[in-house]
Amino acid sequence: MQRSSGVVPSALKPPRPPSKNKTVPMATIIQKDSCFVDEKGDKVVWWMCNAETAVHLVPVVLLACILILYICSSAQFLEYEMLSDETSQNVVEMTMMTERHLQQAMKQADSLDVEAMCIPDIAQHEHKGMSNKLILQLAFQSIGVVYGDLGTSPLYVFSSTFYHGSISNTDDVLGALSLIIYTMILIPLVKYVFIVLQANDNGEGGTFALYSLICRHARVSPSHRQQHEWPAAHDSAPTTLTIGSDTRRGIRAAYIKEQIENSSFWQNVLLLTVLIGTCLVIGDGCLTPAISVLSAIEGIIVEAARIPQYVAILLTVVVLMAIFSVQKFGTGKVGFMFAPVVSIWFLSIAAIGIYNIFKYNATIFRALNPLYIVAYFQRNKKDAWISLGGIVLCITGTEAMFADLGHFTMKSIQIAFTALVFPSLLAAYMGQAAFLMKNHTDLDAQYTFYRSIPRAVYWPMFVVATAAAVVASQAMISATFSMIRSAMALGCFPRVTVIHTSRKYHGQIYIPEINWLLMVLSICIVAGFRSTNDIGNAYGIAVVGVFFISTCLLTLIMVMIWQKHILICLGFFVIWGTVEGVYFSSVLSKVDQGGWVPLAIASSFLLVMYAWHYGTELKYLFEVQHTIPMDWILGLGSSLGMARVPGIGLVYTQLPQGVPAIFAHFITNLPAIHSILVFVCVRNLPVSSVAPEDRILIRRVGPRQYRMYRCAVRYGYIDDVGHGCDENFGDLLVESLARFIRTEAGVSGTCSSNVREVDEIGYGARGISSRTLGDDDDSLNAEQELAYLYEARAAAGIVYLLGYSEVHCKQDTSFLKKLLINVYSYLRRNCRTSELYLRIPHSRLLKVGMTYYV
Repeated sequence: MQRSSGVVPSALKPPRPPSKNKTVPMATIIQKDSCFVDEKGDKVVWWMCNAETAVHLVPVVLLACILILYICSSAQFLEYEMLSDETSQNVVEMTMMTERHLQQAMKQADSLDVEAMCIPDIAQHEHKGMSNKLILQLAFQSIGVVYGDLGTSPLYVFSSTFYHGSISNTDDVLGALSLIIYTMILIPLVKYVFIVLQANDNGEGGTFALYSLICRHARVSPSHRQQHEWPAAHDSAPTTLTIGSDTRRGIRAAYIKEQIENSSFWQNVLLLTVLIGTCLVIGDGCLTPAISVLSAIEGIIVEAARIPQYVAILLTVVVLMAIFSVQKFGTGKVGFMFAPVVSIWFLSIAAIGIYNIFKYNATIFRALNPLYIVAYFQRNKKDAWISLGGIVLCITGTEAMFADLGHFTMKSIQIAFTALVFPSLLAAYMGQAAFLMKNHTDLDAQYTFYRSIPRAVYWPMFVVATAAAVVASQAMISATFSMIRSAMALGCFPRVTVIHTSRKYHGQIYIPEINWLLMVLSICIVAGFRSTNDIGNAYGIAVVGVFFISTCLLTLIMVMIWQKHILICLGFFVIWGTVEGVYFSSVLSKVDQGGWVPLAIASSFLLVMYAWHYGTELKYLFEVQHTIPMDWILGLGSSLGMARVPGIGLVYTQLPQGVPAIFAHFITNLPAIHSILVFVCVRNLPVSSVAPEDRILIRRVGPRQYRMYRCAVRYGYIDDVGHGCDENFGDLLVESLARFIRTEAGVSGTCSSNVREVDEIGYGARGISSRTLGDDDDSLNAEQELAYLYEARAAAGIVYLLGYSEVHCKQDTSFLKKLLINVYSYLRRNCRTSELYLRIPHSRLLKVGMTYYV
């Protein structure tokens, strides 16, 4: 086919410019000794020789303009639009919806529960700015933690794409490269870097962050612990009920919110969608270390063919064990250790890619023309569709950018990707494609990365590739830790040990149980598959599944929370949903070739997470329905119908208000109870630390002579929650009780002076004996109550009262409900218990069992 624009004339002399109608066949421009010559043998500049250069760049420029306009339009959260008389009815309708939502939001919550989630300067802590130096430092760390998986994709993308062996048509290489380029532009660059990262939840990322954001704005309770949390955040966060923007968008958002709030079906669908996405990420976390390390170790076989395959398998297992062993040192230290390695890797593959472009085929830039994608599918049909399962591996690890957001910041991740990661990957893929244009053997297609490395730097690059593959595992391991922590916070995962490894960044955590579980699964995958191509078949399902779920959730956020124009929302869903749907259809065809592995792993975790959430919700609803009424407590008298012995009893409960049903079990089965009773509810705040003076909040339960209180104990993510082994906690609790008693009585003075005065009154002047502790004394004043408090602490100290409850199904329960409850009961018996979490010594622990039938 002849082309009539941008051609190079046969003579390059200026007197006779080329005719517009004259065409020169592409065959007249040939490559000889790394230079381009015409049919007369004259050398010409390579970029002038390609007559299609300008034509190829046209769709790229148009696409860039469209993307810029889209991003600019999406960045406008509020648009001014004049309201005409025809929209007055819409305003009235929206106002009525607003009033209904405000009535639901203003349901009276317990004051202690509301105040427990608000500490001084919490807003400043959440939105604390960072210096440019710190952002660049985090960007450097993110290279080693976030982008290792995405950066090592060149190790296996082309080998998985051309799975059938030799390449018969060089245009297939251009079509595959064009698919890789535009896939990387659409999903990692545009979707994640510029859009998805904006949908973070107070700096946290991942599928659960999207779910938490939706639940908070739709007033849907994601778990029993989130019902009244963050009232201030609700007010300050962007709300869909604001009438500052388009009224129709507000009405649409309010309607969707109302449908979600009033429909248990859609709430369950939303929850299951999020759980599936989270479980797929965990499955991805098992496959990433296996395929990354094995693909790097296989470089030994490429250069030394005599080495058997099992040697590479054994070396991979050893390296995997080393990777998971260093996780205990924390993301920060691992990031500083890994970041230089990955930086060298990106610079190396970029340099080799540029070298291969000029050595083998400098016209590889023709792949920027998306028409090569169309020709690729027309020529190969079903084989092209199947090869998408290999193409999609070029974006594996993209979800780590969002899942690891809590470890870093949005700006740091964006800077690292746009400045180093994206350009380096483009150069690497173009260099490999240029190599394949001249080398078509089976070994070239199977080991493209190592075969394209210049012989002089082969072994140094093998060392760098192996080190980078080791680092690549870190991205999904850290993402899995973040996902599990978010699932625990929303009541969707059993309690495990969460160790915060940094005092500066709350997202940098380590979970030992999950770490060793991932190690075992990764080793089993390597030992079972023994080939990167087979692991690649299993890898794609988990990756594309997470992409599609994030697209669905983000579309809902754009409509309901961001209130974007409906055409923008539909365009986003159609464009990215279509691309990801096509990729997903391709990887599903490989289920019988290993794709069942991530599905099996995700299904196992899905059963665990949904069963835990379901059982926890039923247990919480049972406790709420069986809360002890205050009339019954008052009917027992101040002695509660039993002897009141010296001591302070802490009754732990998850209920934010009211007296739990387990307390009735205590006083029914015990002959005596402590003179001072405190119902304790532990609250975890997303701040680094809570000052001791702000840690404990107290409220009274019943009249003064009952000596019963409710207490909210607040902790930051680096605070030690060891109540039983911390003497300071007991002193702080007594001081807080004393402060509350004096404040309630209207006595002025500082806390420390008040404690000293009460100490003198309690022990010297009045010296209350233990015989009076059970008397009904309606005239009990503040000084006497303080005396009771200090003598109870001195006489018997603090005793921890915990309820051990078992959940069983009723006889007429369905099979599915029995299955979920049985799984929940098994997990509850084997997960981390409350006394281990609080580190309560057995000598001060009193547990009473109780059975719930749901």
